[in-house]
Amino acid sequence: MSELKGNSNNTLFSPYKMGRFDLSHRVVLAPMTRCRALNGVPNAGLAEYYAQRTTPGGFLITEGTMISPESAGFPHVPGIYTDEQVEAWKQVVEAVHAKGGFIFCQLWHVGRASHSLYQPNGGSPISSTDKPLSERWQVLLPDGSHGKYPKPRRLEASEIPQVVDDYRKSAMNAIRAGFDGIEIHGAHGYLIDQFLKNGINDRTDQYGGSIPNRCRFLLQVVKGVVSAIGASKVSVRMSPAIDHLDATDSDPLSLGLAVVDLLNKLQNENGSKLAYLHVTQPRYYAVKNESGKQSSDEEEAKLMKSLRMAYNGTFMSSGGFDKKLGMQAVQQGDTDLVSYGRLFIANPDLVSRFKIDAKLNKYDRKTFYTQDPVLGYTDYPFLAPISRL
Repeated sequence: MSELKGNSNNTLFSPYKMGRFDLSHRVVLAPMTRCRALNGVPNAGLAEYYAQRTTPGGFLITEGTMISPESAGFPHVPGIYTDEQVEAWKQVVEAVHAKGGFIFCQLWHVGRASHSLYQPNGGSPISSTDKPLSERWQVLLPDGSHGKYPKPRRLEASEIPQVVDDYRKSAMNAIRAGFDGIEIHGAHGYLIDQFLKNGINDRTDQYGGSIPNRCRFLLQVVKGVVSAIGASKVSVRMSPAIDHLDATDSDPLSLGLAVVDLLNKLQNENGSKLAYLHVTQPRYYAVKNESGKQSSDEEEAKLMKSLRMAYNGTFMSSGGFDKKLGMQAVQQGDTDLVSYGRLFIANPDLVSRFKIDAKLNKYDRKTFYTQDPVLGYTDYPFLAPISRL
């Protein structure tokens, strides 16, 4: 089915026109929490980190960026809701643009995946529900230890417009900071996903129950942001079949198609396409088993292909890709762009290494969420220059 959108001549290194952006290749830096923005303010370390991973015509997405003081759930993650933060982001954006890259800011609210230690005045995190996360999950606390997720506070319907406005204002701030656009984080068990998934959302008002009701919050956020900065600078990330942070749904295919349908309709109403739709696929779907054969669940394969075929615009995939799987996905038309996370952490020159099949650096998981401005952040080695005779 996906071959209808494919071109077997395309590879990860083929150029791609994403709306108004002329990309030189299809390897994207995925958004990843790194905890290096001390006290929520971007610094020179972030500028170096993103610049290292920039290629001319390459596309990058920032780590999840707080839209309000209530939106944090990790230590030292950047925000974009104050003038100080906006000014600080400018050095990051300028560093990427100086190397010819494009960069979107991912707007993030963790919802119930937070702790009172991150909340103003020690309050309860907000969510679609008052159900806490199960003990399967632990929150990373400011001192580096882990703790139990607390019971969240269910948002009143009357409070939701204020949260929507936080997204809208943050999108405008991102454009002020020079970003080329924004990505709305609607995936991975964070606030928007907490409204989308019926494994979490137990509301009985206009934001709960039916799929259209559960999609209402996301739709309001997208409309608010599009009205502020224009559709071509807006994108959405979703993960209908990912159970991260207890984010399960009884019918992920129907949910995913409903989100796609509302985005398509919104694009038709505006007469302008969103920049892209970013979908995280189940990790095991894109990971090889020990026999070397790609693991694949028929239902999950159907979901990803169905979303790809249904969406009217640029489609980006993430989740367990290596070079081979990324090449296959592009060549078969299963996606337009592939975002890479952990491989890009350890290989700032990942695109160059992919091109020449060079050996990849191994990432060190222990340094993913430290506050060191260099260790495990900007100190991964580049390929040695090729000597010329």
